[in-house]
Amino acid sequence: MVEVSVKGRRGESRLAEDWLLHAQELVPVALRKAMEVEVFLGRWKMIISKMEGIPSRISDLSSHPFFAKNALCKEQLQAISKTLEEAIELAEICLQEKYEGKLRMQNDLDSLSGKLDLNLRDCGHLIKIGVLGEPALPLSVTGTSTEPESIDHRNVRELLARLQIGHLEAKHRALDSLVEVMKEDEKTVLGVLGRNNVSALIQLLSATSPCIREKAAMAICSIVESRSCENWLISEGVLPPFIRLVESGSTFCKEKAAISLQRLSTSVETAREIVGHGGAQPLIDICRTSNPVLQSAATCTLKNMSAIPEVRQSLADEGIIPVMIDLLGSGILSESKEHAAECLQNLTTGSEKLRMSVISEGGIQSLLVYINHTRTQESAILTLRNLLSMVPTEILTSLGVLPCLLRVLKAGSLGAQQAAASAICVVSSSPEMKKTLGEAGFVPPLIKMLEAKSNSVREVAAQAIASLMVLSQNSNEVKKEENSVPNLVMLLDSNPQNTAKKYAVACLVNLALSKKCKKLMISHGAIGYLKKLVEMEVPGAKKLLDRLERGNLSIFSWK
Repeated sequence: MVEVSVKGRRGESRLAEDWLLHAQELVPVALRKAMEVEVFLGRWKMIISKMEGIPSRISDLSSHPFFAKNALCKEQLQAISKTLEEAIELAEICLQEKYEGKLRMQNDLDSLSGKLDLNLRDCGHLIKIGVLGEPALPLSVTGTSTEPESIDHRNVRELLARLQIGHLEAKHRALDSLVEVMKEDEKTVLGVLGRNNVSALIQLLSATSPCIREKAAMAICSIVESRSCENWLISEGVLPPFIRLVESGSTFCKEKAAISLQRLSTSVETAREIVGHGGAQPLIDICRTSNPVLQSAATCTLKNMSAIPEVRQSLADEGIIPVMIDLLGSGILSESKEHAAECLQNLTTGSEKLRMSVISEGGIQSLLVYINHTRTQESAILTLRNLLSMVPTEILTSLGVLPCLLRVLKAGSLGAQQAAASAICVVSSSPEMKKTLGEAGFVPPLIKMLEAKSNSVREVAAQAIASLMVLSQNSNEVKKEENSVPNLVMLLDSNPQNTAKKYAVACLVNLALSKKCKKLMISHGAIGYLKKLVEMEVPGAKKLLDRLERGNLSIFSWK
C-alpha cells in the first residue's frame, strides 16, 4: 500500500491546513490506483467520476476567509481524507485480487460510492448555506461552553448546519446540542432558523432511532408553538411524519406531534391537508386514550378540521360523531369536552344527514347532560339548536330540553344565554310550542337580555320575543314586564350597529294596541326614533309610527 500521511501534527492536533494538504495529496494517488483496477469496472468508473469532483470542492472550502478556524471545514476534510484512504485500500485489494468474495467487494465499493456522494454533497451544502464565512466551534464543545458567547447566532447556525451534513450519528449529536440550546435560549435559535434547517429537522422525524425522533419532535414542537416558520414546516412536509408519529410513535412523540398538529390546524389550508394526508383516523383513535394531553390536542385538531364544510362528511365516515358524543361525558379534561362540543357544533351546521347521525347516536341526551354540568355551555347549546328542528315537539319536551334552556337563560354566561335565545327562535315555530314557552316562563329572562351591552345578544333576544309575541297570550306576558317597553324602545336607535331594531319594531307594533304601552313608548321617545326608521324603510316602522300618532296622542294628555 502507498503511504500518504500528514506531516508534523498528529490526530486531533492537526490544523485544517494540514488536512487540506493531506486530502490534496490523496486525490491523485486514489485516482491513479482506481484507474489501474481491471475488475468491477462499472463500479470503479463511477467512483473515479466522483473522486474527480473532490479537488474543486476542497478548493471551494479552502477559499473561505475563516477556513483555517472553522471546525466544519476541518471535519469535512477529515471525512474526505478517510474516504480517499478507503478508496486507495480497496483499489489495492482489487489490483491484487485478494478480496474475500465478489459480493462482499461489490458491497464495499457501493458503500465507498455512497461515502463519496456524502462528501460531495456535504461540501457543496456548507458552501451553499454560507456558514463557512465565520469561525465555528467543534461539535464537542458547541452549546456546552460556559463562556458568555456560548449561545450566539454564529454557533447556532453552525449547529443547524450540522443537522444537514454527515452521518446520522453526527446529526444526532448536533440535535442533542440544539435541544439543549433551545431549552436555554430558544429565541436565538428561532432568530437564525432557515428553510434548509427546518427541512433537516423534519427528516429526522423519520429516523430509525426512537431517541432521535423524540428530540426532533421536541425541537419542531417548540418551533410550531412559537408560531415561527409555519409555512416552511408545511411546505417541507412536516404533516406526514407527524401523522405517523401520532399513529405509531412513542407516547412522547405522540404528544409532541399531536400538540404540533393542534397548533398547525388553526390554518384552514393546513387542516384540510391533515385530512388529505389521512390524519383524521389516527386523531380520532387517540381521542379514546386515557392520556389527557393527547386527548385534548387530538380533539382540538379535529374541531379545527370540522370547521371546513367539505371535509365534514369524510370525518363522519371515519367515525368522529360517536367519539365526540362520548367525550362530552368521558373527556378527561374540561378542554376536551369543550372541543368535542365545538366539533359537534361544526358538524351539525348545514348538513341534515350529519344532524340525524348525531341525534341517532344519542347526541341530544349527551348534550343536555353536558350543559347541565358545565359552565362552558355555549357550543353545546348551539349544537342543540342545530338539532331542534329535526326532532318532534313531544320528544323535545320529554327529553327536558326546555327546562335546560330556561336555566341557561336565567343563570348562564352571556354567550350561553345568546345561544339559548337563538335555540328558542328555532324551537318556537309552532303555536303549541310558543304557548308552552310562554307558560314555562321564558319571557322574563328574554326581556332582561334586552339590557345587554352586546348588540348581537340584544338582537337574538328581541328576535325570540317577537317570535313568541305572535301568540296574544305571550304578548300579555311581555306587557306584564315592567322594563319590556323601555328596553324595546331603546332598540329603535337608528345606529347601523343596532341590528335589533326590526325585531323591536315587530314587538312594539303588537304592544301599541295597548294605550298604556303607547304612552310608555311615546314617553321614552319612540316617535323620534321611528321617524328615522321610516326614512330607513325598516319593516313595520311606518305602521307603528301611525299607531302612536293616531288621534294626536301625546304624553301631555296622560297626566
